[in-house]
Amino acid sequence: MRRNGPPCPTPRPRLLALAMLLLAGCASAPPPVPGGPPVTRIAVIARGWHTDICLAYPDAGERVRALASGFDGARFLCFGFGERQFVMAREHGVLATLSALLPSRAALLMTVLNAPPEAAFGAREVVNLEVGEKGLDGLQAYLRASVQDTADGQAMRLGDGPYPGSVFFAATGTYDAFFTCNTWTAEGLRAAALPVDGNILLSGTLMRQARGLARQQAPALAR
Repeated sequence: MRRNGPPCPTPRPRLLALAMLLLAGCASAPPPVPGGPPVTRIAVIARGWHTDICLAYPDAGERVRALASGFDGARFLCFGFGERQFVMAREHGVLATLSALLPSRAALLMTVLNAPPEAAFGAREVVNLEVGEKGLDGLQAYLRASVQDTADGQAMRLGDGPYPGSVFFAATGTYDAFFTCNTWTAEGLRAAALPVDGNILLSGTLMRQARGLARQQAPALAR
């Protein structure tokens, strides 16, 4: 029987706070494919059992950028999904881990970076992918729709995240053993019109597909 692992914790990257202050130079965007449609770079991030989606602040769209109001120098926004009580708790016992596998409320962790994702998470944990205009529109809509609103239409902020530059929002939908953080990330890539297959539960499965897509895109970008 395949083990699903723990319920998508949002681990603290080593020296993330320092990394966000270093390498402040903006990552240069790749040139568009000659004669092809405009493309935008997004990133899939491996964080142990967990995965995030990142995109450059200018590419996030007005409604998603509004989530980062109050953060100075935002260059990249990263988003990850998880079981609300588990990801916001400081201690994770066996009972909390098991209960998180049952259908329960979810949270979205937004991490604001002023340096490229490679500086914060390590280049080996980052897979860059290209999406077209429609794919970017789809991803923007998916990210904003994943955030629960208050009665007056404002994003429901739950509190500060586990490290500087991060914040928790209430997420729409529920988390359970069959819809994990990695399922959420995979759905986001599908919203971006990327061909991600299957009901993905594990980060390793998702990252293998993401790396395969990156290899497929590389020849077109090289032309």
